[in-house]
Amino acid sequence: MVKGAPKQDAGDARLAIKSPKNYGAGVPGVVRALEHAGAQMGLVRSALTLTAINQKDGFDCPGCAWPDPDHRHIAEFCENGAKAVAEEATVRRVTRDFFATHSVADLATRSDHWLGQQGRLTEPMLLREGGSHYEPIGWDEAFDLIAGELRALNDPDQAIFYTSGRTSNEAAFAYQLFVRAFGTNNLPDCSNMCHESSGSALGQTLGIGKGTVTLEDIHTTELVIIAGQNPGTNHPRMLSALERTKANGGRIIAVNPLIEAGLKAFRNPQTVRGVLRGGVELADEYCQIRLNGDLAFFQGLNKLLLEADALDHAFIAEHTSGFDEFRAHLDTVEWADIERATGMSRADLERVAEQVQASGSVIVCWAMGLTQHKNSVPTIREIVNFLLLRGNMGRPGAGACPVRGHSNVQGDRTVGINERPPAALLNALDRRFGITAPREHGHDVVAAIRAMRDGQCGVFLAVGGNFVRATPDSKVTEAAMRNVGLTVHVSTKLNGSHAVTGRQALILPTLGRTEHDRTGGREQFVTVEDSMGMVHASRGRLAPATDQLRSEVDIVCSIAERTLGSDLIDWAAMRADYATIRGHIEACIPGFDRYEKRVNTPLGFALPNGPRDSRTFNTSTGKARFTVNDLVIIDVPPGHLLLQTVRSHDQFNTTIYGMDDVYRGVKAGRRVLFIHPDDRAELGFADGEMVDLISIWPGDAGTEERRAHAFRLVDYATARGCVAAYFPETNVLVPLDSVADESGTPTSKSIVIRLEPATDDPVGWR
Repeated sequence: MVKGAPKQDAGDARLAIKSPKNYGAGVPGVVRALEHAGAQMGLVRSALTLTAINQKDGFDCPGCAWPDPDHRHIAEFCENGAKAVAEEATVRRVTRDFFATHSVADLATRSDHWLGQQGRLTEPMLLREGGSHYEPIGWDEAFDLIAGELRALNDPDQAIFYTSGRTSNEAAFAYQLFVRAFGTNNLPDCSNMCHESSGSALGQTLGIGKGTVTLEDIHTTELVIIAGQNPGTNHPRMLSALERTKANGGRIIAVNPLIEAGLKAFRNPQTVRGVLRGGVELADEYCQIRLNGDLAFFQGLNKLLLEADALDHAFIAEHTSGFDEFRAHLDTVEWADIERATGMSRADLERVAEQVQASGSVIVCWAMGLTQHKNSVPTIREIVNFLLLRGNMGRPGAGACPVRGHSNVQGDRTVGINERPPAALLNALDRRFGITAPREHGHDVVAAIRAMRDGQCGVFLAVGGNFVRATPDSKVTEAAMRNVGLTVHVSTKLNGSHAVTGRQALILPTLGRTEHDRTGGREQFVTVEDSMGMVHASRGRLAPATDQLRSEVDIVCSIAERTLGSDLIDWAAMRADYATIRGHIEACIPGFDRYEKRVNTPLGFALPNGPRDSRTFNTSTGKARFTVNDLVIIDVPPGHLLLQTVRSHDQFNTTIYGMDDVYRGVKAGRRVLFIHPDDRAELGFADGEMVDLISIWPGDAGTEERRAHAFRLVDYATARGCVAAYFPETNVLVPLDSVADESGTPTSKSIVIRLEPATDDPVGWR
């Protein structure tokens, strides 16, 4: 390692590179999952926990939002789901003695992997102003401290309330109700950094900010295009669904700059074919597109469909608007620009278009590979154009499928976690609770960081998540957080955000999804919404890690009661019985009628979806909208590359399970840069050489540069001119002001960088 490089886990010193895998899952994945579970939980606890994941009477996996099938296997989980559960159900504990030993300054030198491996938090902890160590504090004292700081603010907008996508519907509804009764819409959440672009584009074009397909549609479609998504690592249970697609005669086209094992083939460890016969080849076509070329890719397909008159004219005439303007615009788009943007030839796109024309039904799936660019919203609008041309909306096996990551990120938005709330929600809250909810839009994630940076935030409260590590421009974000009077984190485990604090800081330990919830002296359950709009119950099985833990609902309602009192809202009733909250949701949110009864059925229930259910579109025209989207190509200066941030296979967002990425051949390390060998050679570097990454950004005061130190070059099959590295290590390279148009999502998938020989860095990315 370069002298002075960032402090890392001991495993990084043993960094080794092997050949990438050419398939996903398989028996080795089962072995890795069981090894991880056994190390964290022990054999008996592992058996109790793993057999309850995603079962009809069990708990929802916190690892992703992929929907559950009707007929479930006893092992209805994937390798990464097992890791996520093991991390939460671990027998390791972080006690007051740990905090007495480790100062906040010491914790700030530790990696998130090391912090997470210490175990579950056990009691509330306070860092007093001027203090060096967290120390124990009672729950009542903690609630009084938060309430006092909130009431002392000059303006409710000086408080920021963040939410992670793992928060249940019940906790999220209570949280947003508290925030609005307090007087602000400052409700940034993880959606702002992932699928905000999807919601913006789909809301404009289809009238609903979520996908339009079911799991059965995935199984029965004739063609699925997977763009900007790596299911093998990020949504592994999707591989089983794609196996069903293939078994039913469907075809799969992968669109991704990197060769990803899970998109090539799947060895299902639950089948004889997966174990003994090499599994199933998934991608019938693999398009190694240039980063940010997806808008051009779909415009190219749309031009070809128009030229061939391969359109559903009846659907276009009856159910859409804006077609003539869309068609006229595409006539102006040049093939030379499409080829330059995609790195693909017209012949390549013609081959894809032929498969589209041969398919009676088509689904497009995507994830953050599409949503984290400056032009993400136009890109997703162009996908909608593509689907509308052949009527692939509102019929079996067809539609739009943004694949969510966090297990309830979609549900949180459905029940009101939104810094730009719809008027209908606010009116419903006013009627139900006798409050006057604020109408001004609040801060999203980027605006929240700016407010903290500029001294406009006195209290930051996060229910779940790892805000500092998940956000862009790491050094700016850390300085902003330290500018806050009180920071509060409701968490199950330690993470990097606990070491980057305001002048005072609280850590409030909460129950996990795997644990029994006996709040109010009764057995409680919560509900979540999956990536396809199904709402179902989640019931933990394990005893809580300690008797000091409180549920998120309990914590939120207790803070609200201490801050606002109970004159208008009976917080104690909601805390004592979560069915009370579900009754409020039913009264305020469309689609939740007979909530309590329907969610107690084995499969739960589907929320209404106009485009899917009845081809109805709540848009400005009352129809699905064709849109005009300008093709803008990122110009990369000579000697520079285009960087995207990615997860490793041992990672869920900012939670680092381990230091390996088995599919990409990385062992015991994370500071690597995947690069095409021809690009590396042209730049004059050797395979394995250590380099610094320097991003460039045209800021207001001229070109800005940001540096990430000490990355090892790894030759990899990626599109020319495009490189990849893991986050959060590369978040420091993403400028705070570099965001997607309309959605405000940080542009973590299109960062212009150059490489320099590695230099000393006494501080590191922290």
